[in-house]
Amino acid sequence: MAISAIEQLIRERRTIRQFNGQTLAKETVINLLDAAVWAPVHSRKEPWRFILFMEAGRQQFSDAVLHTFSEDEREKWGQKLQLDYCERMQAHLLIVLEADARQRVWEDAVGAGSALIQNIQLLAWEQGIGVVWKTNEYNFDPDFCRLTGVKPGERIIGTLHLGYFDRDKTPKPRPRTPVGELLTCVTGE
Repeated sequence: MAISAIEQLIRERRTIRQFNGQTLAKETVINLLDAAVWAPVHSRKEPWRFILFMEAGRQQFSDAVLHTFSEDEREKWGQKLQLDYCERMQAHLLIVLEADARQRVWEDAVGAGSALIQNIQLLAWEQGIGVVWKTNEYNFDPDFCRLTGVKPGERIIGTLHLGYFDRDKTPKPRPRTPVGELLTCVTGE
């Protein structure tokens, strides 16, 4: 049985961690976001906001990450991080949600935000743009949030690093558990 184009895209998409530094246009990222916001939303209000770091703005992002590191970590990782974040990766995108103490409202927002992130990943892959979705500790650091423009009362649900990559360096797929091993089917019989 032939698979659809969307299924093929879902199966082929990979997390990219090695970027080649080719310039990514701001308009391209905006176009990705314009399409990705069509993710399902459980309320009348779209729960997200975006903070994009590109070009010289990548240095601000890099500095904010380094600010969360210990002196030893900066010594060990600072130079590599600087190269990756300010040269190889072409954009850093924070997906920000308004925090809500009501569990259901918060979980609905996170679910919608996660669907939006998957949309970004698929749309980017279709255009030969790699994405890695990070939920590192710095996303929860108050100083990182302040230094990157996250407002009080907001939370980062993901940092996306975007850029072009060399297709011949695409990671191999990791095996998936067969659905038959994960599915409980209740038929009412």
